[in-house]
Amino acid sequence: MDVSASSVKELREKTGAGVMDCKKALAESAGDLEKAVDYLRRKGLAAAAKKSGRLAAEGLVGAYIHAGGKIGVMVELNCETDFVARTPEFQSLLKDLAMQIAAASPRCVRREDVSPGELEREREIYRRQALDSGKPEKVVDKIVEGKMERFYSEVCLLEQAFIKDPDRKVGDLIQGAVQRLGENIQVRRFMRYQVGEGIEKA
Repeated sequence: MDVSASSVKELREKTGAGVMDCKKALAESAGDLEKAVDYLRRKGLAAAAKKSGRLAAEGLVGAYIHAGGKIGVMVELNCETDFVARTPEFQSLLKDLAMQIAAASPRCVRREDVSPGELEREREIYRRQALDSGKPEKVVDKIVEGKMERFYSEVCLLEQAFIKDPDRKVGDLIQGAVQRLGENIQVRRFMRYQVGEGIEKA
């Protein structure tokens, strides 16, 4: 079933769960908000989301070098305590994230980090493409929103398909760790370097 953006927004505000999790919960619950909340609670997603408001100022910086020294990544992963930062699971998650960034080349952590100007440009390009291809005006907005979701899944780390399990998003991977480790876990920032990037070659 089609799920309205307003329903997704309301469910997110109630539970703090991710956009895709809210969409799935509403679809599974035939649009019933209370049943969708129960669905998320059963899956443990609402509880994990509540932890996202807690301060995460501990953690580690991880580094990963790939392709014979041609690509390098540094990423800061935060949690609430140094104890959790030292666990094998947290360190394994940090390594997976660094490898993800090296392989999939995201530009930012989350969709909120994309500048309004860039979003406006992307929307306008997709709108023009749809209109130029002869699509009727009434379906253009839906086409644009679909293309924007694909855009986010390419440029935002948390929205990307996880390289080791493409059926899961990176954000879901982190939420799973939040549930198991019992702390708020956040990717704060990352930097990806590639040899020769930005240099114009003759």
